[in-house]
Amino acid sequence: MKLSNPVRALGAMAILAAFVAPALAYTGQDLAGGAKISLDAAKATALKAQPGTVADQELEKESGGSGLRYSFDIKNGAVTHEVGIGAVTGAVLENSAEGPNAD
Repeated sequence: MKLSNPVRALGAMAILAAFVAPALAYTGQDLAGGAKISLDAAKATALKAQPGTVADQELEKESGGSGLRYSFDIKNGAVTHEVGIGAVTGAVLENSAEGPNAD
């Protein structure tokens, strides 16, 4: 049985999607084993410190001392705040307004 080109292309896309989809969860999910608090608990703490809407979230390993932390970009009106929550302690490590050229 010979497959047509559209069927082959569809099959190739399905295989590619199977490998790409796991990478789309949240940035830093591979570090989650080192976290003592959950993403949901960290998000609740961040929103208590800075009310608004979470625009982006990640778990990251910061060099220079703060270690493993959740980082949330929280939009409140026209201003976006970056709120960092310690992934081991649950403490608020950062709560600052981002400038116009935020990364």
